[in-house]
This record gives sequence, C-alpha cells and structure tokens, in this order.
Amino acid sequence: LEEIPRPFQDSGNILKQGYLEKRSREPSFFGSEWHRRWCVLTRRNFLYYGSEKSKQPKGSFPIERYQARLDPQLRKDSRKKSCFQLLCPGKRSYEFTAPSPDEAQDWVEQIQFLLKDLSSLTIPCEEDEEEEEEELSKDQESSDSMENSQNSTLNPEEPEPEGDDIYEMVPGELPNSQ
Repeated sequence: LEEIPRPFQDSGNILKQGYLEKRSREPSFFGSEWHRRWCVLTRRNFLYYGSEKSKQPKGSFPIERYQARLDPQLRKDSRKKSCFQLLCPGKRSYEFTAPSPDEAQDWVEQIQFLLKDLSSLTIPCEEDEEEEEEELSKDQESSDSMENSQNSTLNPEEPEPEGDDIYEMVPGELPNSQ
C-alpha cells in the first residue's frame, strides 16, 4: 500500500494528469454513472483519485498492456467527442470523458506513446533482436559460416585440456610465487 501514492508525489514520474470523468462499473440509480476523478498517468501506471488533493488513489492499474482509443460511442450527449477508452484483453476496460475533444486526444496520444515506449523495453525488444541477428547472419554468411565451422570443430576439444591445465598450473604456481 505504501508504494501507491509515491508516483503521485514524484512529479518526474508523471507524464500527464488532470480531471477526467470516469464511468463507474455499477452506475447507481440516483447518481450519474460518470464521476469526476483526478487522473494521473505515470510511466508504469494509471491512477485515479477522488480529487487533486487526495493522497490515496481510488484505483490504479498498470498501463502496460492497455490500449487507448477515442470512442464517441460511450456517450450520447454533446461530450461524446471527448470520450476515450482504455482496453486490455482479459482485463476490465476503463471509460473516460475528458474536458474537451483535444484533451481526450492528448490523453490517448500520451498513452499510446508511452505504450510504444514500454513495448520497446519489454517483449517485442527480444523479437527485434532475433530479427536483427537473422539479418546479420544473411549479410555476413560467408565470414560467419567459416568461423562457425572452425569453432564447432575446435570447441568440443578445447574446454577439457584447458580446464585441466588451469587446475594443474594454479596449485603449482602458488608456492613458487611466494
């Protein structure tokens, strides 16, 4: 629990923050289904608070696998162009209304930008490396295959004699050097 408020105070970690209206999962009969929340996007998480002054978020989730997109279907009223959605396969989706269509666009762009950044640091990075290696080996096939064939013939024999030599030499050397 202690860690959650920290991104909020650590302003260097915050990419975007501001009031959004968040659609509640269980709209009550009396109140609106949209609740004003102070929302904070950090490099890893999306947090939402009751107000700008709240220390404890009402909720938060790791942004990593979510997708953000504008979604005018969420509302029927004049603010429908200010709506966007955060979606993640197999997880709860979140629906928000920004103060203006431009703000909604900005939230979506910030989140998409962050996700691109995160994905380049996480899983797709490994796939990219593999692709690069394949391309490299095509380019340098002649030199690589030469080295590889030499290595594969030398390698099986190398480690054993070397290993033995090292063990034999080290104890022998120690007394002499003292």
